[in-house]
Amino acid sequence: MKTTKFLDYDCVSLENASLSLLVTQSVGPRVISLCLNGGDNLFAVLPDFVTRRPDGENFHFHGGHRLWHAPEHMPRTYVLDNAPVTIEQMQNSLSITQQVELETGIEKSIHISVVDDKPQVVVRHTLTNCGPWPVECAPWAITQFRTGGIAILPQSQTHTEFLPNRSLALWPYTDITSAHVSWGNRYILVRSEIKEGAFKIGFPNPRGWLAYWRSGTLFVKRATFEAQAAYYDFGSSSECYCNNQFLELETLAPIGTLSPRASATHTETWELYDNVEPPENEDTVQAIVEKLGLG
Repeated sequence: MKTTKFLDYDCVSLENASLSLLVTQSVGPRVISLCLNGGDNLFAVLPDFVTRRPDGENFHFHGGHRLWHAPEHMPRTYVLDNAPVTIEQMQNSLSITQQVELETGIEKSIHISVVDDKPQVVVRHTLTNCGPWPVECAPWAITQFRTGGIAILPQSQTHTEFLPNRSLALWPYTDITSAHVSWGNRYILVRSEIKEGAFKIGFPNPRGWLAYWRSGTLFVKRATFEAQAAYYDFGSSSECYCNNQFLELETLAPIGTLSPRASATHTETWELYDNVEPPENEDTVQAIVEKLGLG
């Protein structure tokens, strides 16, 4: 394995001709860096961003990409993950496994593969129930980006004669009058320029992708939407959270019950594009979608 130091993290690198990734050995599992064509790290790095647990311990977000299990609950979701992880390297891939969470009995693992020399990554997230009783949960994949960009949240375009075709989940702190959000019929745009407070929305996402644009680079993540399945957060398979330090794009798997020793896997595909014009409004977004064939 090719190892390196990134800030205070011991990391393993994975790369091809188009992109490079850094996965932390010190904590995690976390993908702490993603760079396209030798450019800047797209991910937020947050060594000092913490949330206080009821027991007085601080949960460190670290930044980058992580795996949680829904639904969100304190302290269950915020089990400390500051211990070293096990990393195995295979051809064009890394497999990262966390120690079993003592508080939940859940083991988290992430398998990351780069696709040939394309700017594409396949990320397989797995939760395994190592405890003695069934656990209802869902894999929840969260990517934290540096601020200064724009998130693109595609909305359902299904046409029905009488029935609704879209829904949104809103959190108590979500200000729907925020000047940083453009509410479109085809796309919602979230500009990560919030100075105080936070913003979050969730929604069922039959189009199966989310995107974040920053400084000419477009990051797209795809995840399968199961129309007949149940999802947490009022049916949300996709979510976006933003504060003054980072913006998150999140995807969730359907709700399931893990029997002892059973696993649930949730797969994302990441695509990166360079020299993309800013997504200033719905029309410019639609032009980007058609040019890149995002669907």
